[in-house]
Amino acid sequence: MAEILANSLIPVFAGLLVGYLAGIRKVVDNKDLRTLITFVMSFAVPCALFITIVRAPHELLVGEGRVVLVLAVIYLVTYAVTYFLARKLARLNGADSAVLSLTLSFPNAAAIGIPLLPAVYGIPASLTDVVAIAVGAVTISPITLAILENNSGSHDHLTGLSRVRASLWKAVQRPVVWAPMLGVLVVATGLTVPTYADKSLSVFGTATAGAALFLTGLVVSAQRFTLKWSVAWSVVGKTLLQPALCLGAARAAGLPLDQTRHVVLVAAIPCGFFGVVFGKSFGATPDVASSTLIASTVAGVLTLAGWIVLSSWV
Repeated sequence: MAEILANSLIPVFAGLLVGYLAGIRKVVDNKDLRTLITFVMSFAVPCALFITIVRAPHELLVGEGRVVLVLAVIYLVTYAVTYFLARKLARLNGADSAVLSLTLSFPNAAAIGIPLLPAVYGIPASLTDVVAIAVGAVTISPITLAILENNSGSHDHLTGLSRVRASLWKAVQRPVVWAPMLGVLVVATGLTVPTYADKSLSVFGTATAGAALFLTGLVVSAQRFTLKWSVAWSVVGKTLLQPALCLGAARAAGLPLDQTRHVVLVAAIPCGFFGVVFGKSFGATPDVASSTLIASTVAGVLTLAGWIVLSSWV
């Protein structure tokens, strides 16, 4: 078990550390990350999602149906609860609350999950991780972008329903949102992706893990860390409560043992950078979100190891 933990976790956190040190030592500009963010979010991640989905056998993809349901419920419940608490208790505005909610509810499955799950559970676990990214990309990510767009004032000239429709339409135009939908459509219709297209997209897709880990380290290096109770509770909620809730939901949904382990480990992954990255584009950068991103990543060294060990006993 010690060897499994070392071989699966050390490469992940080494990638994060390289990005963090590059940002701290100013080897790479950690303030203006637009180019790297665009590459990761608009090219690498969408290509990885699409290729993994279309390569999956139809029956295996269908077998992920309950995984989709479990993760969608977990993401949406965590998002809704966090948004409510941020608005009512922390008194954050709508945009800041949306950024915090996405940060806590959507694990960093793109950076950490892609290399971690296959290292722990083998290649089949990769599909669950891709499903996890896709579910977040088509549910809570568009919701967050719609809230940010709505609060930006760009649609103030529209009526309420038209404003929501315009915000959602702009959100789903992003490649990270429509790429997994397109992949599922290709599989569902029985279409075949030409070999040259598969290999071309793989060039970008295979760069996802390293680029996303490096980007996460850079994002973390540029954030201000403030230790306060809201951050501590947020870390507990993300690294302990969300995976525990996911374990209960997986049991209730009757997932097989291997899929249960996969979804629990996905839920145990530290906070993702999508919320902070989206927020930067709209001037929404709550300290609690950036501080929780940092703290959960550091705590993840221990909590991920703990959930991997605990899952082996389930």
